[in-house]
Amino acid sequence: MFSGFMVNTWIVASVVAVLAGLVGFFVVLRGAAFAAHAVPNGSIAGAASAGLLGISVLAGLAVFSLLGAIAIAVLATRDRHDIAVALTLVLMLAVGALLLSFSSGYAPATYSLLFGEILGVSRAELGPTVGLALASLAVLAVLYRPLLLSSVLPEVSEARGIAALRIDLCFLVCVALVTTMTVPVVGTTLIFSLMVGPPGAARSLTKSPAAALVLSVMIALATVWLAIAAAYDLDLPVGFLVGVLAACAYAGGRGWATLRRGRAAVARA
Repeated sequence: MFSGFMVNTWIVASVVAVLAGLVGFFVVLRGAAFAAHAVPNGSIAGAASAGLLGISVLAGLAVFSLLGAIAIAVLATRDRHDIAVALTLVLMLAVGALLLSFSSGYAPATYSLLFGEILGVSRAELGPTVGLALASLAVLAVLYRPLLLSSVLPEVSEARGIAALRIDLCFLVCVALVTTMTVPVVGTTLIFSLMVGPPGAARSLTKSPAAALVLSVMIALATVWLAIAAAYDLDLPVGFLVGVLAACAYAGGRGWATLRRGRAAVARA
């Protein structure tokens, strides 16, 4: 389990979990789960275009992820954000379907982009993955304070001169970087599960942003580590296990929060 190709799996899974836990905290805090779902799924069109042009899959994913992020940020308004996300996703999926129709040889590749091949990560994929992860972390570090303020107190952030469009665009570009890095190795399903389940659980367990960020990363790491170990021993898909464990983590967090509110209400009475 800790030798040979599995070493690459543990490294990449840990990097992805840390990044998903950090970025996912802001996804949950900003109510941007739909956008976090749309950008990775829409980026499949980039992989299809890369296959047709004979270029790197990462290049295709990067271009379409960034285009999707920019389209959502530019078209969205506070009252119509979901419509902009939905239309962008539909357009990108339509383009992807068109590109895939030009060849019948993309079925295995499409399946791997949806569900990932984390147990088959090669050493050649480690460098680009870690590089994009560091770039995403750098963007997130620069955005941390204005992003947190605009997520919690949007009116105050605008009064302080933080443009909503600019911060939305920067954040979605960060999501696009995460998508480009993670989709080839873990798939759109797994990264979406990690960007929603563990951060949602962490936010239910504490109200402190710093504590929630740490908890989100810890829960994401525990989720992928348990999923990989179980997949190795039980011969089950990693994506399935990550999805189930992430959902259980969120359900546990919500259950604990409900129990805590009930105890507080009884104490006040």
